[in-house]
Amino acid sequence: MPEIRGLRTRWAAVADRIDSGTPAGRDRSVDALRALAILGVILGHWLVTSLTDHDGGLSGTSPLVHMPWLAPVSWVFQTLAVFFLVGGHVATRSLASARARGTTYREWVGRRLGRLFRPVAAVLGLWAVTTAGMLLGGAGPDTVRTLLNLVLSPLWFLLVFAALTAVTPLVARLHPLWPLAVVAHVDLARFGFGAPEWTGWVNVAAGWLVPYTVGAAWARGAFAGRRAAAWLLGVGTAGTAALVLWGGYPASMVGVPGAAVSNLNPPTLAAVSFGLAQCGLALLLRGPLGRAMSRPRIWAAVALANLSAMTLFLWHQTAMMAVTALGLASGTDLPGLHTVPDGPGWIAARLLWLPVFAAALLVCRTAFGTYEQPRHPNGRRTGAACARPAATREITHA
Repeated sequence: MPEIRGLRTRWAAVADRIDSGTPAGRDRSVDALRALAILGVILGHWLVTSLTDHDGGLSGTSPLVHMPWLAPVSWVFQTLAVFFLVGGHVATRSLASARARGTTYREWVGRRLGRLFRPVAAVLGLWAVTTAGMLLGGAGPDTVRTLLNLVLSPLWFLLVFAALTAVTPLVARLHPLWPLAVVAHVDLARFGFGAPEWTGWVNVAAGWLVPYTVGAAWARGAFAGRRAAAWLLGVGTAGTAALVLWGGYPASMVGVPGAAVSNLNPPTLAAVSFGLAQCGLALLLRGPLGRAMSRPRIWAAVALANLSAMTLFLWHQTAMMAVTALGLASGTDLPGLHTVPDGPGWIAARLLWLPVFAAALLVCRTAFGTYEQPRHPNGRRTGAACARPAATREITHA
């Protein structure tokens, strides 16, 4: 059709501009890994989170409760370690570059944290109004609590990532074995000697510091060859298997409602070991990803996704909930949307809903993506159309 051909032509022109504007020495595989990490988190949440219609309200559950054999799905879509790996790598290189230019630490950290937190204001503002509207409209407190938990719980990741970014000058040369040892000792105290549960929250910082410092070591050239990355993948995989098979850790790498132990909240030694395996695999994939990124259209899609990484992360649960709420207007429980996730039929139906969630997320990105864009000296934010030609310049600081 002429319309489709016209869209392809315009997209090819945009892709060519972004490709030609990318510095020749840029490692595009880094951006590809970040995009894959964000995509994994989004798809993972959409697949393992279900809102069911219960007594006129909404309650949250997970297919992993009813179908524990789905645990391997979490091995594919729990990609936070890769995001911290890339974050440590990019922050370390960015800090070194800033120092070479004479940029102060305050200027450097202000720019990076501003990029992280500007989109949060829009999310919190909209949900403050939405929460008030739901309560005034008679929504039950359990429904409101369920929805707010889905919106706000991902913010812990942002807070931890921001804290690690802020202390990059202190941890950039820290060997990953040190925070790994902290995680191991905390788990030993919790599960071996009955230490209070709150001690596990030490691992929120220590656990994610492990892949962050692996990324910093990568920035210093520690993984120039494939042998170290392969060793990391092998040791991480063997360690995770041993901890799950003989150490009593859950097989799922995401939280399962009602489970006695979660590998993610807070991170356990099994989750950190699994993250190390993911880091090794990610480093091994740099070559194939770099070759794929040489194709302008693929690279342009990755570049633009990176420009909106925080917006996509912060709004993906809202997009899913918006579709769920609109579905309630049909007056019937729609399969894969409001029904209990207790069988293969639900899985098939949920997969059909994913494109609808993605369309809703695209609407959110269009409406709120400007909050993630940098400001011009005149104080105005760049719009999406203006951002495209400059995409690669801005991603450098993401």
